[in-house]
Amino acid sequence: MAWRKIGLVFDRSKYELDWINSHAMLPTPLVMEDCIRVYYSPRDVNGKSRITYVDLDKDDPAKVLYVHKEPVLSLGKLGACDDSGTLCTCALECDGKIYLYYTAYNIRVTVPYGNAIGLAVSDDGGNSFTRLFDGPVLDRSAYDPYFVISPWVMKFGEGWRMWYAAGTKWITVDGKPESLYQIKTAFSQDAINWCKDDLTCIPTMSEYEANAKPTVVFEDGMYKMWFCYRGSNDFRDGPESYRIGYATSEDGLSWIRSDAECGIQPGPQEWDSKMQAYPSVVSTKSSKYLFYNGNGFGMNGFCCAVWE
Repeated sequence: MAWRKIGLVFDRSKYELDWINSHAMLPTPLVMEDCIRVYYSPRDVNGKSRITYVDLDKDDPAKVLYVHKEPVLSLGKLGACDDSGTLCTCALECDGKIYLYYTAYNIRVTVPYGNAIGLAVSDDGGNSFTRLFDGPVLDRSAYDPYFVISPWVMKFGEGWRMWYAAGTKWITVDGKPESLYQIKTAFSQDAINWCKDDLTCIPTMSEYEANAKPTVVFEDGMYKMWFCYRGSNDFRDGPESYRIGYATSEDGLSWIRSDAECGIQPGPQEWDSKMQAYPSVVSTKSSKYLFYNGNGFGMNGFCCAVWE
C-alpha cells in the first residue's frame, strides 16, 4: 500500500486573483456533502498570507469545482499575533459549526517571525470565518518558550486532542536565524481551552532537524500520523528540504517513528521533485487522500495523492 500521486490538483497560476501574488500553502481539506473543500494560504505582494479555499470533486480531486475569490480570514488587528499572516492547518465540524485552526504569523525584529495558534469559527458552512478571540488559543509558555505552529485537532475520548509543533531554539545558519521545532500535544474538553502535556511526540532524528504539520487519523485500531521534516542547511528546495514522515501510536501520546513507511517520495514529477511539505490526510466514503505542497513551499499550488 502506498500513495499514488494524482498531481498538482490546484495550480494557482491558472486563476487571476488581484490580492494573490504567490503560493497556495498548507492545503487544509474538509469533506463536505458535495465536495472536498480545501482551505489554503496564498501570499500577497508583501508576503502576507490570508486564507481562502477551493472546492474539489470528491471522486476526482484533480477536478476543480469552484475557486473562492476573497479571503475567508484576513489579517488580524495591528499588534495582534496574526497581523502579518494567517496560515490554515486544520478544519473540522464542531457543534454544528466549522472550526478553523490556524498558525498566526507576526513579524519580529531579532528573529524573522513569531507564531501562535488561533481559532476562527464559521456559522455559514465554511464560507466565511470570525475569530473566536483576537488573541491565540495556544501560545508561547514555560513549556514552549519560542513559538507554536501547525495544529491538528481531532475528537479524543471525552474531549479533544491537538498535535502541534513547538519551537525548540533558534540557530544561526549562514549569518541568518533559522528555527528548530518538534511535534508535541495538548488536550481540551471543549476544543477551545487547551492544556499542554509538555510531551514530545516526534523526537528529532538529528540535532538540526525540524518537524511539524502533523495530520492524524485513527484506523486499524491505531493512530497514524503523517508529518513533514527538514534539515537546517539549504532546505529551501535544496538537499535538506522538507520530506514527509510517518509514525504510529496506540494511545496518541507515545509514537513510533517509521519514515520509510510514509508511502510517498519526492519526484520525478517537476512539481514535487525537490520538496514535499505540509501533509493533510482526509477520507471520503470511497477513498483516502493526501494533500500536500511540493517545490517552493507550494509556490505554484498544492498536490494530492490517493491511498491504494
